[in-house]
Amino acid sequence: MSDDTILKIRNLKIDGKTGDEWLPILKGIDMDLKRGEVLGVIGESGAGKSTIGLAAMGYTRGGCRISGGTVDFEGTDLVKSSEAYRRKLRGKKIAYVAQSAAASFNPAHKLIDQYSEAPIQHGVMSSTDAATDATELYRRLQLPNPDEIGFRYPHQVSGGQLQRAMTAMAMSCRPDLIIFDEPTTALDVTTQIEVLSAIRDAVEQFGTAAIYITHDLAVVAQMADRIQVFKLGETIEEAETRKMLSSPEEAYTKSLWAVRSFKATAKPKPPADEVPIVELRNVDAAYGATPVLFDVNFKIHKGRTVAVVGESGSGKSTAARCITGLLPPTKGEILFNGEALPAGYRKRNKDQLRQAQMIYQMADTALNPKQRIEDIIGRPVGFYLGLSGKAQRERVRELLDLIEMEPDTYMHRFPGELSGGQKQRIGIARALAADPQFIICDEVTSALDQLVAEGILRLLDKLQIDLGLAYMFITHDLATVRAIADEVVVMQHGKVVEQGPKVEMFQPPHHPYTDLLLSSVPEMDPDWLSNLLGARERGEIVDAKTAGSADN
Repeated sequence: MSDDTILKIRNLKIDGKTGDEWLPILKGIDMDLKRGEVLGVIGESGAGKSTIGLAAMGYTRGGCRISGGTVDFEGTDLVKSSEAYRRKLRGKKIAYVAQSAAASFNPAHKLIDQYSEAPIQHGVMSSTDAATDATELYRRLQLPNPDEIGFRYPHQVSGGQLQRAMTAMAMSCRPDLIIFDEPTTALDVTTQIEVLSAIRDAVEQFGTAAIYITHDLAVVAQMADRIQVFKLGETIEEAETRKMLSSPEEAYTKSLWAVRSFKATAKPKPPADEVPIVELRNVDAAYGATPVLFDVNFKIHKGRTVAVVGESGSGKSTAARCITGLLPPTKGEILFNGEALPAGYRKRNKDQLRQAQMIYQMADTALNPKQRIEDIIGRPVGFYLGLSGKAQRERVRELLDLIEMEPDTYMHRFPGELSGGQKQRIGIARALAADPQFIICDEVTSALDQLVAEGILRLLDKLQIDLGLAYMFITHDLATVRAIADEVVVMQHGKVVEQGPKVEMFQPPHHPYTDLLLSSVPEMDPDWLSNLLGARERGEIVDAKTAGSADN
């Protein structure tokens, strides 16, 4: 290996076991990475992106094996090295930032203790120095209250905050290589900018090499020096970022670029006097003694999609929890088809529970890992519709067909045998299993690659037209809002700061906070992030501080 090459992968083959048969996952991958270089790895769900990221650490998931090739890290083949040697590298020389922070943290330990574990175990820092370093990195990653947030447990912070805490944890030993596996998937657009900027600064400051795995083409454009495109375990194309973005050569790569143009079917507006399916009236809510929602009002009509947008911690998911009865409001009421619902879900009857279903953001933690797909989808079919035996199995097959997953292939699998995108589609099928009128979609495409996300949006759009479903679409992806929403509700600090029809919401003048969100949507331009940060420093466009101080 040359002096500046840190990672060299040659003809790497990895197989996965299905029953008694070994099937190929990676089919002879080559990869090179230099010190301080960022390699973007993109491709649809199941392409092998996460598998190659883990293999760069000399690691494979359970049920997988390396069947050929080499993984040379700083001159040592990790395939042939001992497990003890690889363990010494992990955390200290090579770090990994997982896609699902919620599933990766230990819920029984505080964030700062989990941050300190690697530098203490590897002898890099004392516990006191590690705690000080954690606070500094929390501050650089724009975490709120960096001096105290480390003393919270994982469930006491938002998903976006938890993802940033994991990024800080990966940087704790200042490793030579970091694998970022969709590190901004759970982040809103404004937080994403801060994290991307911090990651880029850290890579430059410490000379860290990085493999940046993502399905967001606009994000990879800001981060990567080169891009490697994967499909079904093979490299389809590889090139310098600017060249790849301007003139991709392969048809598959061009298809990834093209899917950003999806637009939902135009749907007629319901009559003005129609009773909404769901209405929030003057809703306040709190977690314990901490108020989190303040006088929230909005309506969702049959056959329409209301997108609720805002930064992490703005109250989007909390409003959804109030609607479902998981968090009873402290004031105000939730109406369904004009009738007030009991505040808590335990007081609602089965039909009230059936009519409003939820698709969760983190499929990794939303599906029972010990149940087969047939049982996960079949349980609500039996509970709400009273189907059992053959009738239940047939309904499960129909639902799997709806979400474009072959029933015979997937019914008997466990969630751990599925990709992230496939798990999320199972979550959608489980929501549909109750035959609801209203579905809350909580970041349902955030974990999906561009191609799969487009398919899910088309499916949701078709189901809405065919079944008259109403959607509350919680998202931080304004491109998705443009594609699928009829109306938009903007939330900040637990309040609705602006709302209206989509057409009006994307035209000025805007509330300053809406301006911030719109300016924070990444573009397919490698200079976009640098230009944006420069413009904000010069005060030419709104920044988070300015928007945050605006009157609500």
